[in-house]
Amino acid sequence: MLWVKALHIISMVCWFAGIFYLPRLFVYHAACEDQPGRERFKVMERKLYRGITTPAMIATLVFGIWLISYNAAGYFSQGWMHAKLALVALLITYHFYCGHLVKVFRDDRNTRGHVFYRWLNELPVFVLVAVVILAVVKPF
Repeated sequence: MLWVKALHIISMVCWFAGIFYLPRLFVYHAACEDQPGRERFKVMERKLYRGITTPAMIATLVFGIWLISYNAAGYFSQGWMHAKLALVALLITYHFYCGHLVKVFRDDRNTRGHVFYRWLNELPVFVLVAVVILAVVKPF
């Protein structure tokens, strides 16, 4: 069980690294004014999303489900787990929205400025803080 927990934490760290960096790339991409720079950002965004962030999300979910399977009745009887899973669902939605934005930038259809992406970049910070507090403190 400890190996599964370690792998869950490692994959979660990798997922959040991608979730933190991808919107930062959107900030720079939205502010970029030259075509070679925009093309470079398209490659970086695609590789980060498809090569790192999405596989890390899948691994996080697989190892998380595996952990829950050790004591599903016990975990699902605790309120903190329901709150944590709701936040994970929010993060998955955010992840796929970022994937949508990768396509928007790829197709040169972005209409938002860098300030929007700066704000978008902040959401996963709050999710991370809440998930860690819920998992460690188990407040309810």
